[in-house]
Amino acid sequence: MGIEQDVPISIEAQFLGGNGTYECTTLNLCTPGTNVVLNNELYTPHCINSNPNSNTYHGDQWVNAKILVLGDSLVKHIVGTDTVLTHIKPKIGGGNVINYDPAMKVDGKLLKEGYIALQSVSNPVEFRKVGLYNLESYMVDPKELNKVLSKLKNH
Repeated sequence: MGIEQDVPISIEAQFLGGNGTYECTTLNLCTPGTNVVLNNELYTPHCINSNPNSNTYHGDQWVNAKILVLGDSLVKHIVGTDTVLTHIKPKIGGGNVINYDPAMKVDGKLLKEGYIALQSVSNPVEFRKVGLYNLESYMVDPKELNKVLSKLKNH
């Protein structure tokens, strides 16, 4: 990310909580400088709610959230054991990023790697446990991948 760039070119899974009154689903998707394929169509708006598949979590409580990323092909947002949003083929494109280096923002380039960032924008947040699992060795054999995914559901 360049020094003058306002936000990273990224795929965001937004952890949101309720204020006790209004509904605010969690694990929504925002795509600054990126696009995804959603329901077999290129999705270009900046954000999409995981609604109606996810709930609002009011007050202080632990919420078990997982983001499953299979390279540049599949991304699932999972709350508890429920998949609340699925999208595929994350790629560079779209707007919502200013002062970027054009050599870094190559529209249409699939996202194959990157960084993980945890950020709080307007409210405090606590993370009890953060784990990263490299699933690359399971990408060849779907049966092995399904075994790993079953184990992850129990954590």
